[in-house]
Order: sequence, then C-alpha cells, then structure tokens
Amino acid sequence: MFIINYLLMIICVLVCVGFVTLMERKVLSYIQLRKGPNKVGFMGLLQPFADGIKLFFKEQTYPYLSNFIIYYLSPIFMLCLSFILWTLFPYMINIYNFNFGVLFFMCCTGMGVYGIMLSGWSSNSKYALLGCLRAIAQTISYEVSMSLIILCVVLFTFSFNFYNFMKYQDSCWFLFFSFPLFFCWLSSCLAETNRSPFDFAEGESELVSGFNVEYSGAGFSFIFLSEYMNIIFMSMITVVMFLGCNVLSFSFFLKLIFIIFWFIWVRGTLPRFRYDKLMYLTWKVFLPISLNYYLFFSLFLCSMLGY
Repeated sequence: MFIINYLLMIICVLVCVGFVTLMERKVLSYIQLRKGPNKVGFMGLLQPFADGIKLFFKEQTYPYLSNFIIYYLSPIFMLCLSFILWTLFPYMINIYNFNFGVLFFMCCTGMGVYGIMLSGWSSNSKYALLGCLRAIAQTISYEVSMSLIILCVVLFTFSFNFYNFMKYQDSCWFLFFSFPLFFCWLSSCLAETNRSPFDFAEGESELVSGFNVEYSGAGFSFIFLSEYMNIIFMSMITVVMFLGCNVLSFSFFLKLIFIIFWFIWVRGTLPRFRYDKLMYLTWKVFLPISLNYYLFFSLFLCSMLGY
C-alpha cells in the first residue's frame, strides 16, 4: 500500500506539473495583454500533453566533448531527488512517517546543488559552466537564511515532523507570529528554485540558457520536470509552515494554488536582479532578520517555560 500510495502521489504531481506550465503560460500571456495557448483542446487544456510528447520525442543531442556518463545521469539525479522530496507530504497516515522530516528536507535541498553543478560542468560549455557556478553560489547562500527561518518555525512546534504543523496551527496560523519571516521565506524560495527575479542560472540575455543549454529532448524535460516539481513542493512547504496545514480541507489546496500563482505573478512583474544585490539581500538582510527572530523566539520560549 505504501508503494501504491507513493506512485499515485507521484503521478498526480507529474500531471500537476503539466497544468502548472499551462497556468504559467496563460497568466504570463494575460499580464502581457495577449492570449495564451488556446488551440490544442478546449481553451488549450491539452497543451501540456502536446508539449510533453514533443519534448520526449525530440532528438537527443550528443555533445562531442561532454563527459558522457555524468552528462546523461545528472538530469535523472535531479528528477529522482525531486521525487524523493515528495515523500515528505504530510499525509494523515504518512507514506513514510518522518519524525525528522525538516532535517531530511534540508539535506535534499542541499543535494540539489550537485545536480546543477554536474549538469553544467559535464556539458563542457562555457555558458553552462558559468550558469551552474552562479546557481551554486546563489543556492548555498540562500540555504543558510532559509534553514534559520525553518528553525524559527520549528521552535513553535518542538518537532521536526511536518505532520505536527497541522496540529499546532489548528486555531491560529504561524503567519501571524512571524509576518516578516514569511516574506523572507518567500524570497528565499524564489532564489532556491532559480525563479525570476533570481533566475541567474538561466540568464537568457547573457548565458543563452544557463546550465541546461546543451540539453535537449528527454534530458531537458527531466530538468524541466525537476524544476517545476520543486516549485510545487516549496509552495506546499510554505502552506504547511505558515498558512495552516489542514491537508484534509479543500482550502489547503486553494492556498497551494495561490502560492504557485504568486511564483508566476512575480515572474511576469519583476525584472531580473543584479547579482551583487542578490548576495547582499541574503547576507545583509535575510540572515540578520532570521537570526534576530531565532534569538527572540528562543528567549521568549525559555522565559515562558521557566528556564
């Protein structure tokens, strides 16, 4: 039953990825005052399936000077890592009951850097290498402040299990206790998933397409699937941590859709940041805020508990 549950969830997530891409194209088109995909099926609803079939049947390129084995394995590694992350979904009866789910999440996001690094390096292209180096520096920098923000929220529950966030937010969301932290978390999510305005790894204007420039066909689609699965997962974690984690209610999924919509909305609204400002933001703004909040919550809890 565990395997069947997990497979059903993965199939649902993959279908969700397809329709999130359609939603993104529709929202961006209306932001730019034009129609999105509207020819394939009713209102373009079959467009994700057409895109998927096209991607998987495209010819696979063979870069002559690439490191062949790593070049082909790194997109698969990135996709597998995204699949593994989804075991943390807080079921009422968990597929795998993670008492240390938060720590597992931090380990997996840390491992995500290696997929980008290996895919960029093994392509043996200057643009891909520059894209992967920028992505590594950005991801590692934002992981520090993101981990501290997670620890601030963990202090409310005294547990690393995501399921406990549901119990403790029954009457009041954690958003109301940590309002500035919520916005720091959202910005860190954008940087972690390499989304606009922090999409320096895929800086089209200067790096062609970043670390995935040499990929086509199935390899590119694996990277693409991994990226969008991570976006949906980070949206889910945001709802779990700050917006009331009642998985049984319909409102949970409405909040999840709203956070995904927010990711797309930001992409259609904001221009790309300057790289030094990106680093300044995490080390000089987010890190001090999250550290101060962590100290404040720790001292407050110690005084409440009489330590």
